[in-house]
Amino acid sequence: MYIIKVEGNFSAAHNLRSYKGKCEELHGHNWRVEAAVVSETLDATGMVMDFNRLKMKLKNVLKQFDHTYINNIPYFKKVNPTSENIARYIYENLRSRLPGLKTVTVWENSTSSAIYEA
Repeated sequence: MYIIKVEGNFSAAHNLRSYKGKCEELHGHNWRVEAAVVSETLDATGMVMDFNRLKMKLKNVLKQFDHTYINNIPYFKKVNPTSENIARYIYENLRSRLPGLKTVTVWENSTSSAIYEA
């Protein structure tokens, strides 16, 4: 099995609803997002897929987050914008564009991440 990964990033603010702690207040992160694609085979050039193609697909999904208040994105008006839910949202938005998508990892800082895998 082959696995390739790329990273993207965005800066955005959010606040967690029904959370008793500092994160219930408005705050921001410099988010890092990793997308992993798997394949049992390689194409004629010896690749799972071109890294640039994968990066562009991820970038196209992430641009809706950059310099926003995540809670205002329609999906997150009803779903709490936790790292876990953001990872799932990005995964769901990438899945139809990326055959073989395995995981999306969302890092809200250098030591804390959430992974979504369907």
